[in-house]
Amino acid sequence: MRGDVIVTLLTDRAERLDVGTTLLHDGGEFKVVEARPHQHRFLVKFAELNGREQADGARGTMLFAEPIDDPDVLWVHDLIGSTVVDTEGTHLGEVETVEENPASDLLVLDDGGLVPLTFFVERRDDGVIVVDPPVGLFDPIDAKAD
Repeated sequence: MRGDVIVTLLTDRAERLDVGTTLLHDGGEFKVVEARPHQHRFLVKFAELNGREQADGARGTMLFAEPIDDPDVLWVHDLIGSTVVDTEGTHLGEVETVEENPASDLLVLDDGGLVPLTFFVERRDDGVIVVDPPVGLFDPIDAKAD
């Protein structure tokens, strides 16, 4: 009734919903007045949404925030297209996407290979991603006929 909306964060940075934060959307911006956790999401009151009708009108709106400048953080968009090598310099592939996984997000390589981010070592200045996978992770599987 007050115009609160349910927001699902696609980040682990809950400070994106701190009071006073401005979030961007295609039609402008929303300023956070109040936010509280609610069933793995957040109930948020934005200054620009007053009442149920305005809140309903905002349904499905994608919100964005200015990037956080943190050199220790990996951003998915920075990983896409990167070359992946192991610690010995062996080329493993190119990153096509990053897939969410409860144990560890996975780098999906152009050949279909999956590399858990737990094996990430570094992202070099030239954009190459170095990983340290366990022995055998990239060994081909022998197809045996019965």
